[in-house]
Amino acid sequence: MEKVDLDWGNIGFGYVKTDKRYVADYKDGQWGEGRLTEDDKVTVSECAGILHYCQEIFEGLKAYTTKDGRIVTFRPDVNAERMVGSAKWLEMPPFPPERFVEAVEKVVAANAAWVPPYGTGASLYLRPYMFATGIVIGVKPATEYQFRLFCTPVGPYFKGGAKPITICVSDFDRAAPHGSGHVKAGLNYAMSLHAYVTAHANGFDENMFLDSATRTYVEETGGANFLFVTKDKKVVIPKSNSILPSITRRSLVHIAEHILGLKVEERPVALEEVKDFAECGLCGTAAVISPVGKIVDHGKEICLPSGMEKMGEVTQELYDTLRGIQLGTIEGPEGWIHEIKV
Repeated sequence: MEKVDLDWGNIGFGYVKTDKRYVADYKDGQWGEGRLTEDDKVTVSECAGILHYCQEIFEGLKAYTTKDGRIVTFRPDVNAERMVGSAKWLEMPPFPPERFVEAVEKVVAANAAWVPPYGTGASLYLRPYMFATGIVIGVKPATEYQFRLFCTPVGPYFKGGAKPITICVSDFDRAAPHGSGHVKAGLNYAMSLHAYVTAHANGFDENMFLDSATRTYVEETGGANFLFVTKDKKVVIPKSNSILPSITRRSLVHIAEHILGLKVEERPVALEEVKDFAECGLCGTAAVISPVGKIVDHGKEICLPSGMEKMGEVTQELYDTLRGIQLGTIEGPEGWIHEIKV
């Protein structure tokens, strides 16, 4: 198939309108038949629930061209399951997981010309999302919703290689202990924006949010989970009910334990012990792992032994293995790679 004429290595990480997107509507207690459309505009009432009470959830995943030329996505069934959990928390009707995967297949196949070629470092980013379209004026769940899925080609997150970043311990709280921090909803990301802009204004790349109850335990950043490595190469994952369950993090944990043979601990991680770790990374769909070289706690610098020049040894191995599975150069666990028939 002939690809769209783009400079794949320089397209950046942003939005480019592609040919088709998927839409399905929920009305009268059931999901209607989904459809592909060229229309990228969303039209809702001025009184739609999304505009007033923020009933909106979303997911993020990617499609890749493998070394042998196949077009694949990475664990879309897990994204579908997570979206069901998000919907239930916000009192929205879950979009059926099998239809979620079908929507992914249809959108990727319809936009196959936009899937970047193997070796460019680029990928096709997929954004499934759902929001309240029904009219609501009193505080309550809406009765009508829309599920949509669009895609856009994105360049490599780290142009020129992944350089360790500097983050700060935030003065702001991301989520309450029994709140919605574990849900992938727009409202959670909106609440992190002020902290994000403040961190950037002070010269930092990201925030380290602590638990809001005691402000002593590491939670996550505004858009990624933490991963730490001890000096004896044990992988340590912060555990909390208000951390979003990252699919990338879960995949890296499996790789660490079952492919690389590393010990893994998922437990509460105190800020006080961060200085004793050898490596630190931020896990997410966009970058897989963003290495962290320095953490600043109100003027006190915590410099990771892995340094500010490159990823730590274990972090790099985890990154290379997951990327290899996604691109078809390494055999991954059964079911992780979902091939798209074009």
